[in-house]
This record gives sequence, structure tokens and C-alpha cells, in this order.
Amino acid sequence: MFTPKYPPQDTAPPTTDTTPTVHTPAPIQPTQITTPAPVVPVPNRPTVQLTPGSALALAAGGGAVVLVVGAVLVSLLLAVAITGVSVAVVAVVLRLLVNDMHKGR
Repeated sequence: MFTPKYPPQDTAPPTTDTTPTVHTPAPIQPTQITTPAPVVPVPNRPTVQLTPGSALALAAGGGAVVLVVGAVLVSLLLAVAITGVSVAVVAVVLRLLVNDMHKGR
């Protein structure tokens, strides 16, 4: 299935014609030279123009995004810290309970 299948060998006898072939190039036809169309210069101005009002709105929006992302990150950090403290308190309570069980009280 995975073995290659080769095409059958040609059985025609090799040709013994050794006469050189002469190649004559085709005559070159004169072509009409066209000049390229003039390129319109692109004005050197920014594509987005910020007015003072839009710059202020952009700065306020960026500040709001920073505050929201900061609040989310701080709340996540606070949640991790509270979870760690509560796990530590539970571990201490369980340790005390296990020690009391071993003493037989």
C-alpha cells in the first residue's frame, strides 16, 4: 500500500539524430513608449486631528480605564489575602481540635 508505483519504462529506441537545431530569434517589434501618469502628492497632515475637547475626553477616558482596572486588581488581591487569612485561621482551629482529641479531653 505504501510502496511507490513507478510509471512503466519507455520502450521506444533512442533517437540517433545529432543534427544541431538552429534557433532564429523573432524580430523585435517597435512598441509605443507610454509615460506614467503623474503622481498626486499626499498632504503631510495627520489622519486624526485632536481638538482640545477630544484630547480632554481621551485623557479622561484613559484615566477612568486606569482607575477601573486598578480597582479590579486591588479587589482581587484583597480577596486572595482574605482567603489566605481564613485558611490560616481554620488550620489553627483544626490543629487545636486535633491536639485536644489526642489528649483525651
